[in-house]
Amino acid sequence: MQLIMTIDGKKYRVDVEVEEGEEVRLAESYPTTTVQAAPAAMAGMPMAAPAPVTGAPPGGVSAGSDKICRSPIAGVVFKVVAQVGQHLEVNDLLVVLEAMKMETNITAHMTGKVEKILVTVGEAVQPGQAIAEFA
Repeated sequence: MQLIMTIDGKKYRVDVEVEEGEEVRLAESYPTTTVQAAPAAMAGMPMAAPAPVTGAPPGGVSAGSDKICRSPIAGVVFKVVAQVGQHLEVNDLLVVLEAMKMETNITAHMTGKVEKILVTVGEAVQPGQAIAEFA
């Protein structure tokens, strides 16, 4: 399986090996993330792509809902940008996560009104965890 990552405006194609018998599904509405520039000390170091999300997502929210925005990576909530009641368009900024000293923007996967923000600043999140719910 191949993933395409954009870092500092440059696109990188990453090959990800899926073990036999392991189910991998990415919804068409899977959120796009943007990775901010790494510190100069990390320049040139190889980077690992986040693992695909499989199984039941944590967070106690129904897995089948397409109105739930989920974290594509593990990290700590650095900033919550969106507010309950706010109308967002696709790719509008919801939350900023910090992982491995890098900030990752989590954007809206759909157009709609934010019904709930399910995370708080400083909270650790896991891949697949619900971070926001749309009305």
